[in-house]
Amino acid sequence: MIKSLLVALLCVLILAVSGTGLWAWQGLQQLDQPPALDSAVLFKVEPGMPFVHVARLMESRGLVRDSFWLRLEGRLNPETTLVKAGQYEFEPGLTTNEMVAKMIAGDTKTWSIRFIEGWRFQEVRDELARHPQLKLETTGLTDAQIMTRLDAKGVFPEGWFFPDTYLFQAGDTDLDILRRAYRKMKSVLAREWENRAKDLPYDSPYEALIMASIVERETGAAHEREQVAGVFVRRLKRGMRLQTDPTVIYGMGDAYDGGLSRKDLKTPTPYNTYRISGLPPTPIAMPGDGAIHAALNPAPGNALYFVARGDGTHKFSSTLAEHQKAVRAFQLRRREDYRSSPPPAEEAAQP
Repeated sequence: MIKSLLVALLCVLILAVSGTGLWAWQGLQQLDQPPALDSAVLFKVEPGMPFVHVARLMESRGLVRDSFWLRLEGRLNPETTLVKAGQYEFEPGLTTNEMVAKMIAGDTKTWSIRFIEGWRFQEVRDELARHPQLKLETTGLTDAQIMTRLDAKGVFPEGWFFPDTYLFQAGDTDLDILRRAYRKMKSVLAREWENRAKDLPYDSPYEALIMASIVERETGAAHEREQVAGVFVRRLKRGMRLQTDPTVIYGMGDAYDGGLSRKDLKTPTPYNTYRISGLPPTPIAMPGDGAIHAALNPAPGNALYFVARGDGTHKFSSTLAEHQKAVRAFQLRRREDYRSSPPPAEEAAQP
């Protein structure tokens, strides 16, 4: 009788243990199943947040059906609780365990912002202000105050921020992006200055940056940059004025309405290179790597003039007579499809 009772109790114990094990296995299995998400979910882990709070927050956001099992997994495997602070993006199809793995790896969500070659500093500021994920710290600051915050007190900002695509994470500020762009421009300029051609008419890397900004604004055709720089370098060496429209436009500021008149070309400003000799006092835009390289490695040749053809490229001339002929051909009799910049790649590819 006692033996039979012991056997029965043992069977009950085995069934209970087996049932509990099956129940636990089924519960933990849900962590390897993707939750029902209709779209990507942004999930933020605050610094110092305990894993139990992370688990409960995941349950409240629909990222796990029952956080008990996630917390149990953490007890059984403590290494799974070592999640890093940050903002994460969980796409539909990810399992709960895969989400936890992303947080352990610190694979946080990143955003991007792009500064375009030829932009002015005000356009950079406008782009930063428009980005919804950036923390803004420059609102209400003057350009001079921004440069002071960047440890560049007294530096005029135009041209000093490298045009590129910058990735950033939640919590990054507009000053963080500007600091990276400023440091990159200084690095690129220093590298190109170190490897510059001989006998250039620049006394400093800053003068090369000014020239690069003019080259950037003068042509959108990458293969012409060295030629354009060559024309300007030869004019500087001969004491000829640069006579470049983009500098005039920059000097006009808000008065520029999209067209240049003879009066505009005759109106003195510090940037009117039809009226001043040498380079303007500052850059007029952000030059890219190609324009900086061209300014410091101009193409050899005899050309002293160029004029826009109307297809985004230019006609280069060695004499004033040749130049005047080109002006009559390409400027005084403009085609209907005249353009000052190259066509988009997809348009150029069309027959």
